[in-house]
Amino acid sequence: MKILLSGATGYIGKRLLPLLLEEGHNVICCVRNEARSKVPDDREDQVEVIKVDFLEKESLRVIPGDIDAAYYLIHSMSGGSKDFDEKEEAAAINFRDALNKTNARQVIYLSGIINEDKLSKHLASRKRVEEILHSGKYQCTTLRAGIIIGSGSASFEIMRDLVEKLPVMVAPKWLNTLCQPIAIRDVLTCLLRSLDRRELYDKNFDIGGPDVLTYKEMLLEFARVRKLKRRIHTVPVMTPRLSSYWLYFVTSTSYPLATSLVDSMKVNVVCRNNELMRILKVQPLSYQEAVQRAFDRIQQSHILSSWKDSLISGRLGKELSEYVEVPEYGCFTDLRSYPVKSEQATVDRIFSLGGKNGWPYGNFLWKIRGYLDKMVGGVGLRRGRTHPTEIYAGDALDFWRVLFADREDKRILLFAEMKVPGEAWLELKVRDGKLVQKATFRPRGIWGRLYWYLVSPMHEIVFPGMARKLAT
Repeated sequence: MKILLSGATGYIGKRLLPLLLEEGHNVICCVRNEARSKVPDDREDQVEVIKVDFLEKESLRVIPGDIDAAYYLIHSMSGGSKDFDEKEEAAAINFRDALNKTNARQVIYLSGIINEDKLSKHLASRKRVEEILHSGKYQCTTLRAGIIIGSGSASFEIMRDLVEKLPVMVAPKWLNTLCQPIAIRDVLTCLLRSLDRRELYDKNFDIGGPDVLTYKEMLLEFARVRKLKRRIHTVPVMTPRLSSYWLYFVTSTSYPLATSLVDSMKVNVVCRNNELMRILKVQPLSYQEAVQRAFDRIQQSHILSSWKDSLISGRLGKELSEYVEVPEYGCFTDLRSYPVKSEQATVDRIFSLGGKNGWPYGNFLWKIRGYLDKMVGGVGLRRGRTHPTEIYAGDALDFWRVLFADREDKRILLFAEMKVPGEAWLELKVRDGKLVQKATFRPRGIWGRLYWYLVSPMHEIVFPGMARKLAT
């Protein structure tokens, strides 16, 4: 079959793509930035990448008419924009109208469990999207999932931060809310097996694992899997704003995402039934098994996708391509060049920067900068990196976003997502036996210029030290 895959660079899309290819399907990947798409070398004949922005109706003209089915995996969990629900509605309408012009027989939509009358703004938006998609000329199948447990998922990483950082937690009362978590493996299996199943047409199904737990029970079970002793006390006086700040400062989440999660966590997310598991013959993993499986992947450095690499985890206001051209005029620069002993060794060090590997010089200063950024609402160093030695365009790297990364070209280009009064780039490359390191800062007004002058003494310590370490 010829499948259209929206959200191909997202957490679910990245994991679903190889499964579709293994089944022998041809896949059209919809991406907003082609640099972020990674097509397996041995599957290039099965994959076509098209540039599509579902908020820009004209861009959908490139969707081919001969597709057989489509996956709609577009969500907005950031809540950073007050009108995110309006954008989700507009994207769904544009998608539906575009699919109506194709031969697609089925659309499969991954949504959230929405079986309560009083919904959060986020879940209400997903319900509205579901209504729009089901009004198309094709047949629509909606899978409603609760908390997804898997390496790199937002829910998993937030629980991991809470459990591993806090021996004793004083937590909001919404930790007593019920939910029915599901392993990422089972979500992917349901998405894959729902394809071209006529008995699933024009229906919606809740999908979940076998366990119904409170968030508190989930955290305590998580701790048992990690062999950690933890105590949790819930208090009724913590407001949604305080709860959001609590999640933001303790975990790796962004404040907008924390706000959206707190809003949704007040609502019970329990399956009406697990009928789809029976129809598709899926034996779901228990919560404990899902957590253990996720840690097995982490220990093997086998994280296929992470919510942290999503653009909503940072502060880019535009697409990556808008930042790739580093400006020259009206900017401050710091340029360093050192001869290298081994070009390959230097490239390996460049591609291993950040995360648990740290920074090669003045690592404690980088940590201080991350803490300061966190205190003013920035991303800090919370995101780390998904893989210890490999990075790709679009990946998050501590408080940087990777704009370009090519081992053969021996070059990476990073854009700063920490809060600064301007825009900052860091380029590292190896040319003619030398490491070339260039930091560029485009100030915003007088405060931007003042900021550069204030941090320049620190740059005189960190930048030459880092360049020397990378080169030797």
